[in-house]
Amino acid sequence: MTYAATEITVRTGSATLLAGVSLEVRPGEIVAMAGPNGAGKTTLITVLAGDRKPSAGRVTLAGRAVAGWPRLELARRRAVMSAERTVAFGFTAEEVALLGRLPLHGGDPSEADRRVVRSLLAAVDCADLSQRVFATLSTGERQRVQLARAVAQVSDIIGEASSFWPARADDHAVVSAADERFLLLDEPTSSLDPAHQHAAMRLLRREARAGRGVLAVLHDLNLAAAYADRIVLMARARVVASGAPSEVLRADVLEAVFDIPMLVVPHPHLPHPVVIASSPPEG
Repeated sequence: MTYAATEITVRTGSATLLAGVSLEVRPGEIVAMAGPNGAGKTTLITVLAGDRKPSAGRVTLAGRAVAGWPRLELARRRAVMSAERTVAFGFTAEEVALLGRLPLHGGDPSEADRRVVRSLLAAVDCADLSQRVFATLSTGERQRVQLARAVAQVSDIIGEASSFWPARADDHAVVSAADERFLLLDEPTSSLDPAHQHAAMRLLRREARAGRGVLAVLHDLNLAAAYADRIVLMARARVVASGAPSEVLRADVLEAVFDIPMLVVPHPHLPHPVVIASSPPEG
């Protein structure tokens, strides 16, 4: 089963926000979507989620148009984390994270649902914040709680510990098509410090090992290089490059996309490239 966008075009007035964009996310992989502001990344997330109708093109989940999925069934198959982090009511952090389980428990969470949420809050280093009112948390803390909420929406109860603890190198997820689920995440690490960025990405890596398909908008190219199986690079409403980090993160490609000199070098210890914006300061 795949989550796929095919030749998606989105127009609003005279502006074209997406122009013939195609993208696919498979179970068990992390796809990072990167590019400059205004490239169309957030628009594509909203179209994939089924929250925005494209002007042209098709979005499918398991070969079936997303628009044709019943809303509850779709919510059980894919979770969305938008760039907007506010919550209007005085919920605690745990209550916000527990909202992710709503499509599964229908308003009557079990103790097992609560265990899943508590485990996820611990995984994003928010266990001690669980009873704090969400609105009183810092921007980064709110972002981590919202990530826990999104992951909770597509997590199992039985055997869920495998999503939170490091898998062995030889672990391989065996997931039936009926159980395949997806995470669509718009900038899940943008407000996090380096330690929490890596903690968040390790959680997503573990979710991918458990069979989830993950699409994440990331501005940090080095974070994408370290954790993504594939990188989709967007610019001017189009996909300009797609492939493994070593294929996409090339100085000539990045300089054309971001309009700034880039240096790409091998990581001294790990098998992925390191990207350095090399524009000298003025003066």
